Amino acid sequence: MTATSKNKKTQALTQFGLLVGILVFINILANARFGNFSLYHYLDLTEENRFTLTAATKQLLSKTDEIVYVNVLLEGSFPAGFKRLQTATREMLEDFRSESGFIEFSFEDPGLGATEKINARREQLAKDGIIPVNLRVKSKDGTSEQLIYPYAIFHYKDRSITVNLLENEVPGIPKEVILNSSISLLEYKFANAIQKLRNQRKPMVLLTTGHGELNELETADLEKTLRQFYEVGRIHLDSIVGLGKEPGVLIVAKPRFSFSEKDNFKIDQYVMNGGRVLWMLDPLRIDLDSLRNRKVYMPTEYPLNISDLLFSYGIRVQPNLVLDMQCTRIPLATGFVGNAPQFDYFRYPYHVVVTPPSVHPIVKNIGPINLFYPATIDTSVVTKNPIKRTVLLQSSPNSRYQFLPISMDFEFLRYDLDASKFDKGPQPVGVLVEGQFSSPFENRVSPEMAATLQQIGQPFKALSEPTRMIVVSDGDLARNGYKVTDNTARPTALGLNEFEGYQFANKDFLTNAIEYLMDDNGIIEARGKEVKLRLLDTVKADAEKAGWQFFNIAAPLLFLGLFGWLYNWRRKKRFAKTQ
Repeated sequence: MTATSKNKKTQALTQFGLLVGILVFINILANARFGNFSLYHYLDLTEENRFTLTAATKQLLSKTDEIVYVNVLLEGSFPAGFKRLQTATREMLEDFRSESGFIEFSFEDPGLGATEKINARREQLAKDGIIPVNLRVKSKDGTSEQLIYPYAIFHYKDRSITVNLLENEVPGIPKEVILNSSISLLEYKFANAIQKLRNQRKPMVLLTTGHGELNELETADLEKTLRQFYEVGRIHLDSIVGLGKEPGVLIVAKPRFSFSEKDNFKIDQYVMNGGRVLWMLDPLRIDLDSLRNRKVYMPTEYPLNISDLLFSYGIRVQPNLVLDMQCTRIPLATGFVGNAPQFDYFRYPYHVVVTPPSVHPIVKNIGPINLFYPATIDTSVVTKNPIKRTVLLQSSPNSRYQFLPISMDFEFLRYDLDASKFDKGPQPVGVLVEGQFSSPFENRVSPEMAATLQQIGQPFKALSEPTRMIVVSDGDLARNGYKVTDNTARPTALGLNEFEGYQFANKDFLTNAIEYLMDDNGIIEARGKEVKLRLLDTVKADAEKAGWQFFNIAAPLLFLGLFGWLYNWRRKKRFAKTQ
């Protein structure tokens, strides 16, 4: 080998090494981070932008300054649906990590290890409220059961939050749709968990008392759920000078006695200063027990004295009752077997089942909600300032309403419901109102009212700061049942209809509503993201299976053969010319 050829070879190797080094350096640089700033990016070409985080989530992650460690319990070999949830969880956490270098995660299988270790681990998880899903897996050898833990535990400093990755099953809705809803909610659940962990103080939620509202036992399940993330308490409006700005949300749950002008003024000025209120109101005095104790019952209005207050905010709860063919059943005695009464179940149109039609983040992807004796909400009230109204809950198209006076009994249940009479269309029963509200106390503030404001150091406001409130025309929405055992009353789950044996989504709606009212950062907007379910057409796939298999095997071979023939033909032609 000559010196020239040696030099050329050395030069070629040096250039090749330099090229490889440059490519490696560019690759390292492209994957580098400086704090929360990354040098890499990606393009989301999906129609619904499923891989693009919302602006609020990005902002939250950019402000994260300490490690958030996520322990995902969804590791192992799963059927296709859960494998898809597992993959989506991993991809979402990687998206979070691409926005913040403080996100770390790992996947763990709680079912690995010695039997004693597995049982101890499962027992500890159960104590923490982490209950597995018992999945039946079909195979050629038969059917087997597999315990799956679709949970992620977020750790930040000395605090932790458990996130359920899988939405609750709803009868009549395919599992593929449930899994798809679960995947579409991952960003919201993760961002919401991080936001709650980063809050130095728990926001405050207060329930009013003193007007016959639901008591502690009747709201026990809701309060237990809220206490995980909020400071929950009760407040008697007569015992305070003013509300101030402390409460993040004020809940008025089924009042039955009149609000004084002083109480209305305190609520009004709370709203004027940006306060948020969740109203759950029964306009009429009626419940199932009052009907059972008499042959005929005549409902009357509750003297709440809050109509003017709500009217100034653009809402009017009508003194009527909504009836809907989409309803639950109640038991009625139809005879006796010996001395024991015989019960049958009848559809009761006053116990309405609402399937939220809106795509608003509060109600998106939640199941049906059970309402008792709801009323219609008039959303056509003209206000001084423009406000935005969003109907969150409404009856089905097969509904109607009754105004007072109403004579009520159970006799009509002995006949089939006449569909032709349920012809009034959907009726709003839950409305979100947003904007700047006008005070009904403008130009009529008494000296006593002015003195109370002076005591808390607040000036009177006639126009509110931008704020929001939710009005639902059913006070029992937040009411859980209870059972008495050993002279002790124990609350049952909120939304559980004991007659139907079905868990409705009442609690999901209320927790979402409170989170939306409380959320100033827009994290809940991630609940509105939609991941479209593109299911495989199994019939078409089976019919065209052979053709696609042939194409996938034969096409590459044909292409390779054609390339080889063209290469040899070109080579022969070239060398033939040279000779």
